[in-house]
Amino acid sequence: MKNFIKKYFTPIAVCSVFLTMMVSSCSKDYFVDGGPAKGEFKGTMLQYLESNPKFDTVAQIVKLAGLENVFNTEQITFFAPTDEVIRRTIGLVNTNIDFLGDGLNQRLFDARKDTIRVLADVPSGTWRKFLMRYMFKGKNVLKDYPQLDFFLKPLFPGGFYTGYNNDLANIGLVYNSANNVKYTGYRQLSISYLPDPSNPLSFIPAAVASSDIQPSNGVVHALAITTFVRIGNIMGSLAIGDVLTSRGANIFGFNDDFNREVLLSR
Repeated sequence: MKNFIKKYFTPIAVCSVFLTMMVSSCSKDYFVDGGPAKGEFKGTMLQYLESNPKFDTVAQIVKLAGLENVFNTEQITFFAPTDEVIRRTIGLVNTNIDFLGDGLNQRLFDARKDTIRVLADVPSGTWRKFLMRYMFKGKNVLKDYPQLDFFLKPLFPGGFYTGYNNDLANIGLVYNSANNVKYTGYRQLSISYLPDPSNPLSFIPAAVASSDIQPSNGVVHALAITTFVRIGNIMGSLAIGDVLTSRGANIFGFNDDFNREVLLSR
């Protein structure tokens, strides 16, 4: 297997754009991470991930998780994190990326434990558990999801969906504003992981960068990387259009659960 450090831990330049936090409009940012994509792919979902350089690490994780058969034969909807999410989650020692703080390798180093050098250093069951947070049974394209408005959730709450590992997510179609007129702009998908199903107000939102990529056995919605800005001592994330985003969008599993589980396994 390719050395994970060599392939993914090359330095990157971070450009901070000082815009209004959380609710600012970042026009066309939703195309940056996933990129415009053809609607159909002649092959299975796993073959699509393997063929796209933004997802080939995720394809390796699918295999390590023992989910090849699911991604090759079952009809699923996959909200796909990019390889960049894996890179940021694991991180480098003595490196702070995009104001995210310490990655998994820094925390392992501080705990005097072996760091992650290749993907197989993470237990397969851990990869499987957290990858399933992004997987949903059946095929759902953008138009199949109900409307979501983050500021009018009683009226437009989106929908609640159970992932492959029974984790709960809120998924909805955000009708963006255009020229300050609500709901007249482009449509964009959002997925929020709900760590506490009894408290739907506690959610970790991520925006979809490219939607409705359709291999032979389902649909892929590519997730966007969230941009962070720092103004003085205040740090916050930017909205993408009218979709709220969270630090969790840049972390595998949406929050710190993955890192904690790997730490306990070392």
